[in-house]
Amino acid sequence: MIIRIGYELQLEFRQPTPVVFMLNVHSSRLSDLVAPDEMVITPSIPRRFYFDLFGNPCVRMLAPAGLLTVAADTTIRDSGQPEPWPIDLPAAGVEALPDEALHFLMPSRYCEVEQLSDFAWETFGSLPHGWAQVKAILDWCKSNIEFGYKYARHTKTALDTFTERQGVCRDFMHLAITFCRCLNIPARYATGYLGDIGVPIVPCPMDFSAFFEVYLGDRWWAMDARHNAQRIGRVLQARGRDAADVALVTSFGPHRLTKFFVRTDEVG
Repeated sequence: MIIRIGYELQLEFRQPTPVVFMLNVHSSRLSDLVAPDEMVITPSIPRRFYFDLFGNPCVRMLAPAGLLTVAADTTIRDSGQPEPWPIDLPAAGVEALPDEALHFLMPSRYCEVEQLSDFAWETFGSLPHGWAQVKAILDWCKSNIEFGYKYARHTKTALDTFTERQGVCRDFMHLAITFCRCLNIPARYATGYLGDIGVPIVPCPMDFSAFFEVYLGDRWWAMDARHNAQRIGRVLQARGRDAADVALVTSFGPHRLTKFFVRTDEVG
């Protein structure tokens, strides 16, 4: 399967402002690209590429005052198969986890492990340690949290979502991540492209999509607490502890977003 992916963002700055974009396809998918994933910047200004602490590709620049447009349009190969689930896989004990996974057991800005630990153990703790608990968490989030764009706010945490029982995709992921960490299952936040491939088309503008990854067996697995389904054509851009680590745009000064367009279409 070939998927066309891309975006166009236009931002308005009051004054010259340092800015970091995290919009490129993740390095783990570079070999799948049919055409280069190049950011086109208008007006043309110098930029510098680097990898952050989590290995995410980033582009930094000094945006001039006025309008700045960043865009990309490329294609990528995908298996066309539903993403695998680690059905019946156990979770390793904390003592057996790789060192780099321990970081994703800890509380983070949007994931208050301590405050939700008692509920997580009371609700999911009696299940076999591993996939059974993860699937129960996915089912609980799908059944108990109402999705709606009107519920979005950038300060909402997992505890807020748990209390309010409402949220957008990132809120579903933060809550599921927090429950997993409570149960000593490493979980990390991720973002990327996800089109309506193999599912009914949603009559809403396309957006980037949040998901999360859990460590079971000896590897990481993609999970989606909002859809609670194995999706087709997910393309990773970035991953971190929570949404604070994978902001699409980080500007060190005020700006206004004047255009936002994302494309994810199956083309072959």
